[in-house]
Amino acid sequence: MVERKHVVHQAATVDGTVSAFGIVGIVAGTIVFIILATIVTYKCYRRRRAQEVQSRLSSAIKKGLKESTNVKKSSVSSRGTPMKHKATSPITPPSQHDLGSTERMLPPSHSMQSEKESSGHMKSEVYVENEKEGKTPEKEVCMREKQIDENKIQKLGNLHFSVEYDSLKTALLVTILRAVDLPQRDPSLGGCDPYVKLQLLPDKRHKCKTRVLRKTLSPTYDETFTFYGISENQIQGITLHFVVLSFDRFSRDEIIGEVVYPLNGVDPTQKEIHLTKEIHPRHLKFQMQGRGELLVSLCYQPAANRLTVVVLKARNLPKMDITGLSGENYPYVKIYLLYNGQRIAKKKTHVKKRTLNPVFNESFLFDVPYNEGLQNISLEFLVLDWDRVTKNEVIGRLEVGARSSSQQLHHWSEVINCPRKQIAEWHKLKE
Repeated sequence: MVERKHVVHQAATVDGTVSAFGIVGIVAGTIVFIILATIVTYKCYRRRRAQEVQSRLSSAIKKGLKESTNVKKSSVSSRGTPMKHKATSPITPPSQHDLGSTERMLPPSHSMQSEKESSGHMKSEVYVENEKEGKTPEKEVCMREKQIDENKIQKLGNLHFSVEYDSLKTALLVTILRAVDLPQRDPSLGGCDPYVKLQLLPDKRHKCKTRVLRKTLSPTYDETFTFYGISENQIQGITLHFVVLSFDRFSRDEIIGEVVYPLNGVDPTQKEIHLTKEIHPRHLKFQMQGRGELLVSLCYQPAANRLTVVVLKARNLPKMDITGLSGENYPYVKIYLLYNGQRIAKKKTHVKKRTLNPVFNESFLFDVPYNEGLQNISLEFLVLDWDRVTKNEVIGRLEVGARSSSQQLHHWSEVINCPRKQIAEWHKLKE
C-alpha cells in the first residue's frame, strides 16, 4: 500500500509539470503568432501604399505624355499657320498668337540656311544699301516690336463712368456706364467676359464690382455704387481705382487694365460729372520695381521619400495698385509639388494682413513619388494678394527644381547633395 501511494504521488507531480510546460508553450506560441501576424499586416499595408503611389504616378505620367503628344500633333498639323491653342503650362505666359510664324517654329540654323540659299548675293547688296541709309534689319525688327508693343498698349479701350456727391446723404455715387474697344483675350474665342472692380483709395475698404457680361468687347453696365459716410472734406483725398478684368471659369481671371482717377479736382457742389478715361496696362510699375523676394528652406529625406518645405518670409513686395496710395497687401503663399511639370500636390500658408514684408515661418511636408528621387520633381511658389471681392491676384512666381536655372538650380542641387539638411536661400520672384 505504501509503495502504491508513492507511485501515485510521483505520477501526479509528473502530470503537473507537463501541464505547466504546456500552458507556457501555448502562451509563447500565441505571442509569436500575434507578432508574425502584425508584421505581415504592416508589410501588406506598406506594399498597398506603394502600389497606390505608383498608380497615381503612372496616371500623372500618362497624362503628361498625352498632353505632350497632343501639343506635338497640333504643332505639326498647323505648320504654315499661326498657333491657336492655349498654353497649358501654369508658369510660362501665353504665346503671342499674332506673331506666330513658320520661321519661328523652325530651328535657328535651319532658318538661316534657307535664308542664305534663297537670297544669296542679293541680300548682301540690300543690307549694304540699308546700312548707307541708316537702316539695318536689326533696327527694323526692333522698330516693329516697338510698334507692336505700342499698339498693344493703345488697344486696351476706354472706360466711361460718372461721379456725383449727395450732400444730404453724405454719400458718393459712382456709376460705371460702359467700356469700349476692349482687347480680345483669345482670337479663337471671339471676345472676352469683362467686368469692372472698383475700390476707393487710399483706405481700400470700400470695394465693389459689376456683373459679368459674356462675349463682348464693348460691355454696357449702367450700375451705380453708393458709398455712404463720406464728407465733403474727404472727397479731395479719395482716388477712384477701376480694374477691368475678364472672367475665366476654369482659371484665374485675366486683368485687362486699370483706370486711376483722383477726386482732388472735383467740386462736391457740382451735379453729376461724366468722364471717359483710357484704360492703362496693369503691371507697368511692377516691371520697373520688381516683384520682391522669397526666403524658402528645403530638406530632402530619401529614406522616408519626403521633402520638407519651410516658407520663412518675403520682402520688398510691390503694392497691388499703380498709385501706391492704398493700404498694404494681404499676402500668402501657395506651394505646388510638380512631377514632369504636372501639379500633383499643393499647400498654402496663412494670410498676413497689411504688410509688404510678411513673416510666415510655416513648414510643409510633401510625399515624393516612390523610388523617384528629385530628378523629375520641382516646386512652384505663388505669392498672392488676398482679395475679398474678386479672385486673388498673383504678386510673383518662383520655381525651384531640376528644370530651373541659375540660383534656383544651385539651391536644388545643394538639397539633393546634402540630404537630411535644411538649406535656405533668398530667391527673386518673377512675373
